[in-house]
Amino acid sequence: MSLTRKLTLLVTGTVFFITLIAAGWGYYVSDHQMEELFDAELAQSTRIVQGLVKHLSGTQSFEQLSHTLSLTLQLPESAYQGDEEEDEILPDGAGHKYERKLAFEVWTPDGQPILDTLRANDAQGLKAGFSWQEVSGYQWRTFTLIDPETGFWIRAAQREDVRDELSQEIAVGNVLPFLIALPLLALAVVGSIQLGFQPLRKLERPVRNMAPENIHPLDDRQAPREVAGLVQAVNGLLRRLNQALERERRFSADAAHELRTPLTALRLNLEQQAERYPGEFENLTAAVDRMVHLVEQLLLLSKVDAGVDFRSEPQNLAELVEQSIADVAPLALKKQIEPELDNPCVLAMINCHGALIATMMRSLLANAIQYSPAGTRVSTTMREVNGGFKVSICDQGPGIPPEDRERALSRFTRLDQRQGQGAGLGLAIALRIVELHGGKLSLKGRADGEHGLCVTIWIPAKP
Repeated sequence: MSLTRKLTLLVTGTVFFITLIAAGWGYYVSDHQMEELFDAELAQSTRIVQGLVKHLSGTQSFEQLSHTLSLTLQLPESAYQGDEEEDEILPDGAGHKYERKLAFEVWTPDGQPILDTLRANDAQGLKAGFSWQEVSGYQWRTFTLIDPETGFWIRAAQREDVRDELSQEIAVGNVLPFLIALPLLALAVVGSIQLGFQPLRKLERPVRNMAPENIHPLDDRQAPREVAGLVQAVNGLLRRLNQALERERRFSADAAHELRTPLTALRLNLEQQAERYPGEFENLTAAVDRMVHLVEQLLLLSKVDAGVDFRSEPQNLAELVEQSIADVAPLALKKQIEPELDNPCVLAMINCHGALIATMMRSLLANAIQYSPAGTRVSTTMREVNGGFKVSICDQGPGIPPEDRERALSRFTRLDQRQGQGAGLGLAIALRIVELHGGKLSLKGRADGEHGLCVTIWIPAKP
């Protein structure tokens, strides 16, 4: 898992967890505080009715007091008709719909009801304080007190569903901003982490695009402090790697140059001796030729690795392929091998180094001829595919097993020492040349199921 993804999951998970805990705690506290507020309001309403009863009981009889309290504290019957889900404000100034969920009861000192909008019928068991009553299928929260001066019992009641509805609406209203802000906060966290890792991505790009022939240290001026040491260590490694590759290229080039002259002299001396003693120096001459070929390949490899004189210019790949086949025709005729070309692409323009592409094609064709039995065919096909041109060279030789094909592209690798006279550099050089041109090289078996190997290269077309 990437560090960015891991950090994003950890931070967003922590934010979600803490926010949900805070929201749940806020909901609980808000709901509890609203219950406390409703109880205080219920007690206050009871005391207001107590004051009203105390004021009226000195001037009115029980019948008059009952009538006055009913007119004051009880909604008219018309207010109870209609759907409870209608507007909160009752029509004709009758009041508010939540008044239907409020009730008041007043009893005389001897337990006779003067006002009973709750109709609980529990006057015999009156007790001061808060309690719950079930009336007509609803739970009611009640507060009861006794007036010490008049002896009247007064009770106010609220329906539980109304209290729960209001407390939950307020609690949800307090929590809802947290829940709405949570996804926005998560997006902000993700964006911040992505922005924070941007300097690391800037350091990644040059490493990803760095080629062996152009190794350079990373720019550590914009590196975060936390990875500054790592960047410096990587720069040290890149410098050592560049020095090692440079020593390797210099050694290959110097060795090839130093060997070319004595090998040429040795070849001339062998030719002179072969004229005097025919047939006695053939094996030695073949060995020298192989060494000369190796030296030439080493020189080419050092140039390709160093990118020396790599000038890209428009070239017709079809002409390069045809010329390469013509160049290896004498070798094919010597082994009685018939080279074939299937090329419908008359004009196949690419940006390339013409000499390198021609060298690569001749090397691949020579390999195919070298490993093919006498009297067989080496076919070359060319097609326009995926914005580029694909060239396939197929022989009828022993082929390469699928498990060994990747290893065959390594340098100085010869899978069968008994066949061929190369040094195991041909495919490696071809792969490097193709990579320099932004193309691909692959090894496959023949599509017709016969023995043999198909070397396929793809090079992008000229824009």
